[in-house]
Amino acid sequence: MARLIPYIYGENVREQGEFYAKALNGEIANVLTFGQGPGADPSIADRVMHLVLKAGDLTLFMADSVKGAPVRGSGLDLTLEYKTEAEARRVFEALSDGGSVLMPFERMFWGTMFGRLSDRFGVRWQVVTEPDAAG
Repeated sequence: MARLIPYIYGENVREQGEFYAKALNGEIANVLTFGQGPGADPSIADRVMHLVLKAGDLTLFMADSVKGAPVRGSGLDLTLEYKTEAEARRVFEALSDGGSVLMPFERMFWGTMFGRLSDRFGVRWQVVTEPDAAG
């Protein structure tokens, strides 16, 4: 079975990665710059070619977009599911800091806690609880 790992492009993924590491109680496990690769273009040598962020069982890959600002689509949200309402609420509030709340974090008719946001980097997230956790 394959494991899905989101790959997020940004304009300053060092800052973005630190923001996510703090929000998700994770850590940046590895950073590789373009300058570390063979035949590096000096104009982007300090930019991030590949960053690995680990938070529990979650892995995110990230890289600086070197051909202009990344274009965010409207057809994809990243969803985080938590066992407890307290943990989900903390992450929702942390990720929404400086961003915009699209749907407040609240109990839904289907039995879970749910909230949707666009973070300050333009990435959209849904934060939910497992059905047992919302009861």
